[in-house]
Amino acid sequence: MNTLRGAMAVACILLSACSAQTPPVAASGPIAIYGNKQTFEIAPVLLAAEAYYPGEAYVGMGSIANLVGEPPVPGFGEEGVADLATNAETQALRYSVAHPDLRIIMTVTEGLYRIVARRSAGIASVSDLRGRRVATIEQTSSGYFLKLMLEREGLSFADIEAVPIVPLSGMTEVLASGDVDAVVIWEPESENAAQVLGDDLIEFSGHGVYRELFNLNSTAGNLADPVKRQRIVRFIRAILDASAEIRRDPARAQQLVRVAGEFDPADVTESWQHHGWLAAVPDDLLDVLVVQEQWLAERGDRVPRSREQLASLIDTSAYEEALALGDAE
Repeated sequence: MNTLRGAMAVACILLSACSAQTPPVAASGPIAIYGNKQTFEIAPVLLAAEAYYPGEAYVGMGSIANLVGEPPVPGFGEEGVADLATNAETQALRYSVAHPDLRIIMTVTEGLYRIVARRSAGIASVSDLRGRRVATIEQTSSGYFLKLMLEREGLSFADIEAVPIVPLSGMTEVLASGDVDAVVIWEPESENAAQVLGDDLIEFSGHGVYRELFNLNSTAGNLADPVKRQRIVRFIRAILDASAEIRRDPARAQQLVRVAGEFDPADVTESWQHHGWLAAVPDDLLDVLVVQEQWLAERGDRVPRSREQLASLIDTSAYEEALALGDAE
């Protein structure tokens, strides 16, 4: 970074005015980004919209459903049409079967999952989950994570009783009451579950087994539209800059997450470590899609798509253009 660019970066941090330092985007209303605002993974998106995007941005509660014209997921979304949407790679794979024009642009955040379990239930290892009631959502990234963890012990979902709980806050309640013996879900519910168990807690990390790829998604049509593409590239640049700030000092992003998700400040602080603020395109993104596609295809009773077909769902060209706009660090 040269001296001038370094000075501009410092000024942006101090004055929260990075958006004023970049040329405005084409004025055609706010860019619309939809994602689950009750997750911490969305923090870079919230900060990008608040402080770094050189235009008006709206972040709505939703998912890829808003991007491809599907009904909102009950309890997780609102009506609205998205220019961009965030979701784990699991949902991109699911929705792209019916909507092959869906495109994964980049990974915003890595979610670092864990199994939270009750030691007094006789659980000392993952294999001890056999026959146990486990609160999770099987068709999500957390369900896929649990599948992988069980397989390492020669188990499958058929060996446990998966208990879907919505709203997710109910998972802590059923764990506290003893109605389930373990919880497998994203933050902050994992942290809440761990706090409920206290000294009775035993947990199993997914390090080296699985991490959620919380991606930014759009469509081939949006990327082909010159006006929309310019706005998308600028928002990706904003995410890169917001993520750099989060890695330096997460305070402002944590405040945005607290407000958006109505979280307790302590929950945000204690759960923050279970995320990686990547803002990049992982080298193994396609590999992850190929392996996970086998699982989803089996669940959906369909033929899995080939590696070449899945590769077409990844379009990093807008991300590369955003990189060219300047250094995030």
